[in-house]
Amino acid sequence: MGYKDVYEAWQANPEAFWMEAAQAIDWDKAPSKALFDENAPLYEWFSDGMVNTCWNAVDRHVEGGRADQVAVIYDSPITGRQEKITYAQLKDRVASLAGALVAKGVTKGDRVIIYMPMVAEALVAMLAVTRIGAVHSVVFGGFASNELAVRIDDAQPKAIIAASCGLEPGRIVPYKPLLDGAIELSAHKPDFTLILQREEHPAELIPGRDFDWNEAQQGVAPADCVPVEGNHPAYILYTSGTTGQPKGVIRHTGGHLVALNWTMKNLYNVDPGEVFWAASDVGWVVGHSYITYGPLIAGNTTIVFEGKPIGTPDAGTFWRVISEHNVKSFFTAPTAFRAVKREDPKGEFVKKYDLSCLKQVYLAGERADPDTIVWAQDQLKVPVIDHWWQTETGFAIAANPLGIEELPVKLGSPSVPMPGFQVDILDEGGHPMPAGELGAIAIKLPLPPGTLPTLWNAEDRFKKSYLNTFPGYYETGDAGYKDEDGYVYIMARTDDVINVAGHRLSTGAMEEVLASHPDVAECAVIGVTDQLKGQLPLGLVCLNAGADRPDAEVTAECVKLVREKIGPVAAFKLCAVVDRLPKTRSGKILRATMVSIADGKEYKMPATIDDPAILDEIREALSDMGYSKA
Repeated sequence: MGYKDVYEAWQANPEAFWMEAAQAIDWDKAPSKALFDENAPLYEWFSDGMVNTCWNAVDRHVEGGRADQVAVIYDSPITGRQEKITYAQLKDRVASLAGALVAKGVTKGDRVIIYMPMVAEALVAMLAVTRIGAVHSVVFGGFASNELAVRIDDAQPKAIIAASCGLEPGRIVPYKPLLDGAIELSAHKPDFTLILQREEHPAELIPGRDFDWNEAQQGVAPADCVPVEGNHPAYILYTSGTTGQPKGVIRHTGGHLVALNWTMKNLYNVDPGEVFWAASDVGWVVGHSYITYGPLIAGNTTIVFEGKPIGTPDAGTFWRVISEHNVKSFFTAPTAFRAVKREDPKGEFVKKYDLSCLKQVYLAGERADPDTIVWAQDQLKVPVIDHWWQTETGFAIAANPLGIEELPVKLGSPSVPMPGFQVDILDEGGHPMPAGELGAIAIKLPLPPGTLPTLWNAEDRFKKSYLNTFPGYYETGDAGYKDEDGYVYIMARTDDVINVAGHRLSTGAMEEVLASHPDVAECAVIGVTDQLKGQLPLGLVCLNAGADRPDAEVTAECVKLVREKIGPVAAFKLCAVVDRLPKTRSGKILRATMVSIADGKEYKMPATIDDPAILDEIREALSDMGYSKA
């Protein structure tokens, strides 16, 4: 069956489609049906089934003949250490840690916050929590105390599992003082913490509250898997809200298992036993779906990588890991490839490694500009697939499903909607737009299994954020269009569509043009306030290593390029060269923050910012252009 057949099979009978997909999961009690819609527009999947996430990700593979297969490869170019953990070893470690949690009173439904770096123990912690029916909330390791405190007060965890420190190139980030500060700030206090002591920077433990990871497991009975209802939350993952108050996205256990398992073969084209690597962090949704759960549920080998695309030690680290660990499918963010391309535009490092094992590459997390895709295709000689999803959905809304059929790639598009997602482009009144017209991207309800059913303790906020704007639809917050073949194009966040003298223009389309300039490594376009035209586009570009022409020459060419490709209607006249762009730790460019700086408005320092010092550099560049006067 090709993609069209599979998609049409889902459209014709969603219930049958998802019930069949559910057969690949081990249920303690099979669900009586797939969709539970009695409470529409709130929907649930497989609610009356009984199931356990950890069993499906670990134990069943041990019982089914994969005990000696490597489940997790830890690779840290920062420490120079590597470790391979088989499914049998993983089961023992998870059951032991779960036993320690049980011994300290953690039971089904309790929340446990996990505050860890990219080490194998982070996965062990997540699996141990789901093993006993508790609910984890992973917070990015090294997050500031006040941000962690907000999450502690919202999730109200019985326990917090943390590491003593995280490691960045050239520096150690002590986590324990941040954790202590967060517990001090929060109204809710956890009963206890478990601390993984890393030799690079062991932490001082507070007697009676903090317990050593290893010591807590001594003499306790390993815990068995606890079956939970299909609609029992597997986890809460906080995503930043526009109000500054984080939104706790929840994932129901049954749908999460079914959906992720379905994607591993159909989308990422990996079979059990093959190696899948998502170069992300467990603090993000990609880390949940495709470092921890997806690959393990499907019986793959997953990689936990503690390093950076460049600088640990060089721009060849991705290719070393792929070659050394026999990676078949690789998933990263476009920003990581842009960093590699900037350091190594001619791909000298690629040539140093045998990459014959690599069959496909996936990009997600932000718009993948065609230039980066073409560069990666030229270097790697494999399909480079842009696909689009969100923290809220947990897996791809639109993609090129290589495990079903390799569709023609259209640069600038993450291809076509996946089964479960009817993607419509709507105008402000909620009416469907014709092909090729820019509008709000919305998804017809119900959303498929594995997506967010609601927000943690915030049902009204869930409806207000996602359901109220277009009744009967989930509002993605993205703007774009569909072409006559049904390919989806994501052009900007809805907030990034700018209005220049009455013309609605996509900043993403302008970024695409700027990225095509041979000297530009990466770029961002923001809409700044203009008295006459309402808004004007302003471009900021970073140049490739080795680009040695005067900045003014490059920016003049950039302006000319946008005017040629998009037309004078774009009114694109403002462009500056900067050394780097402000980003979140997952690589998203902080456009809204730059708009606030340009317009002289107050803004809250984004909790996820990679390096706050960059904002001063941006403020200076904008000031030189006559903006950021406040």
